[in-house]
Amino acid sequence: MAGDIDRAGVEKAYERWAPIYDLVFGKVFDHGRQSTIAEADRIGGRVLDVGVGTGLSLSDYSRKTRISGVDISEPMLRRARKRVRELSLANVELLAVMDARQLAFKDASFDAVVAQYVITAVPDPEATLDDFIRVLKPGGELILINHIGAERGPRRLFELAFAPVARRLGWRPEFPWERLVKWAARHGGVSLAERRPMPPMGHFSLIRYRKT
Repeated sequence: MAGDIDRAGVEKAYERWAPIYDLVFGKVFDHGRQSTIAEADRIGGRVLDVGVGTGLSLSDYSRKTRISGVDISEPMLRRARKRVRELSLANVELLAVMDARQLAFKDASFDAVVAQYVITAVPDPEATLDDFIRVLKPGGELILINHIGAERGPRRLFELAFAPVARRLGWRPEFPWERLVKWAARHGGVSLAERRPMPPMGHFSLIRYRKT
């Protein structure tokens, strides 16, 4: 539900994660990152990477793809800016602190929006998704990689039990697929292009929506 994660809490959580994020999550989430980047490069043009974090993905994009990256965490972005300088990533046009729910871009600004492991870490996922679609050009794609909560069984019980701890760490583990289904139906301006299970163990999904 909206309000079960707050912006200040997320900022504090990712300030703590910044020094060790690449070490802890680099290999674990690499397959998902590479898959979303491949989809974004397929589209090309201008891509918005929301939740760009330490910029771990930036060097993997094609140099022909123009990237704008935003994140709620200034400490994470400092590391991203350093990476851009050190690797001379001239295709990275912008790195800025920004709230994913209130993107400071004009309507229809990007050919693709990439959000890796973001939707379960924002206070209002549906409003955030709305703004992602707003900044997309017609025919553009929203490319998500995210944990999708189990609908039933032992994993569902674990996710519910773990949820209070996970919120202190900056995300919600029990996010169900049904929330995305209901959001897309309410929005009405998107069509689901793909849902693809991702490692580890298919607990994550690559999800593509096309702006109609």
